[in-house]
Amino acid sequence: MSRVLMIGAGGVATVAAHKIAQNPDVFDEFIIASRRKEKCDKIVEAIKEKGLLSPNAQHPTPITIKTAQVDADDVEQLKALFNEYKPELVVNLALPYQDLTIMEACLACGCSYLDTANYEPKDEAHFEYSWQWAYKERFEQAGLTAILGCGFDPGVSGIYTAYAAKHHFDAMTQLDIVDCNAGNHHKAFATNFNPEINIREITQKGLYYEDGEWKETEPLSVHKSLTYPNIGPRESYLMHHEELESLVKNYPTIRLARFWMTFGQQYLNYLDVIQNIGMSRIDEIEYEAPLADGTGTAKVKIVPLQFLKAVLPNPQDLGENYEGETSIGCRIKGTKDGRTRTYYIYNNCSHQAAYEETGMQGVSYTTGVPAMIGAMMFCKGIWRKPGVWNVEEFDPDPFMEQLNKQGLPWHEVFDGDLEL
Repeated sequence: MSRVLMIGAGGVATVAAHKIAQNPDVFDEFIIASRRKEKCDKIVEAIKEKGLLSPNAQHPTPITIKTAQVDADDVEQLKALFNEYKPELVVNLALPYQDLTIMEACLACGCSYLDTANYEPKDEAHFEYSWQWAYKERFEQAGLTAILGCGFDPGVSGIYTAYAAKHHFDAMTQLDIVDCNAGNHHKAFATNFNPEINIREITQKGLYYEDGEWKETEPLSVHKSLTYPNIGPRESYLMHHEELESLVKNYPTIRLARFWMTFGQQYLNYLDVIQNIGMSRIDEIEYEAPLADGTGTAKVKIVPLQFLKAVLPNPQDLGENYEGETSIGCRIKGTKDGRTRTYYIYNNCSHQAAYEETGMQGVSYTTGVPAMIGAMMFCKGIWRKPGVWNVEEFDPDPFMEQLNKQGLPWHEVFDGDLEL
């Protein structure tokens, strides 16, 4: 039984909170904190409406949930919050810009740490693990655990790879992570998670690993049709994704590692327009804004992408009318007992089923559930060792067992056509 504090109140955090409340045999006390406390309170109300905070025969003592306000950019505010509630584990479901401030506060207050996405600077669309790996010795010396990238991709993708290495391969030589969202939210243009983070990620140059070298491609320039279970063929685009960086480091027999994601043509058309008119810029521009009293104007600075985020549909509001499903998995090639073998492990997640359970769509669900399972692994003492670790560096088996129990069942295909 452990006290867990979660930072964030978006779609992923909403799912993680619902799943934590469903497991009171593991989680004792739970605190939700965000810049806007009212968003945290709204999550608690939604959990209450599901009856998850009422005693029942299966769980006579439901979890206790509290809420708090905090600015995750401010280390001193974080330290004050952590010292007040004294969590054993801090689950960071805030923005990737805030990873380092939260890690600093954890070190100062003796809290272990878990996140779902690696750090990236706010003023540069660039992400890699080096900033967080640099904390390894400090977490070791403090006797604290930091678990990095415990969503789906990164997260389950790494655990799938670790499971494959443990049970099905002597050596893996090729890894392709494939991510398809075949859902329809009936919006002209919307992103499935934070628009600012989503657009920054997609508009970066592609990056893949081959024969010991990282190779760069122009954004979305490399693509091919791949067939997804229960969905069919979808055009899939090669992208840079952070888990490749840790996976090729931890599995050095891999000679080729790539990440592929599907996009519809309408989405790409809108994205092209957004870039061409400068709305994907992340630098500040000066804007002549009218004063509220109508007496004139004043010069203000805005970041175009942050302004765009404010006018796009909120990802948290997409779930109700979302149809279809996601399909995310790993396609792996290697050797076992001297023979070449292929292996495809994947999950399909229904947007509508995710909404009925948590009020959020499938993309939030596939990230929030693994975050909860990672916290469960820590609280049970299964994933707990001083230092900074990526998820594939822990035993995958108990996590894989919980995926089947917590709503993200996985499926395997042996020696099939990987199409890659």
